[in-house]
Amino acid sequence: MSGVDWRGLMQAGLNGLGLEPAVFWRLTPVELRIMLGREQMVPPLTRARLAELAAAFPDVKKDGRDGGYRNDAGAAAGA
Repeated sequence: MSGVDWRGLMQAGLNGLGLEPAVFWRLTPVELRIMLGREQMVPPLTRARLAELAAAFPDVKKDGRDGGYRNDAGAAAGA
């Protein structure tokens, strides 16, 4: 069984939006979400939310290495 609710999507597209079947099947998932107003359900990333995420998942150096391609000295030197 797939994780896609095809029956629900088809009811929303064909009955709710009044789309013809051929039009429904030509839509991309993103286009259907926009038409159903689902894009507005995910709020944009705000500065406050970014701060929350940074506090919850801080960058931590382990053993003097951060696992990246540059260190603090390289960043200051423009590397």
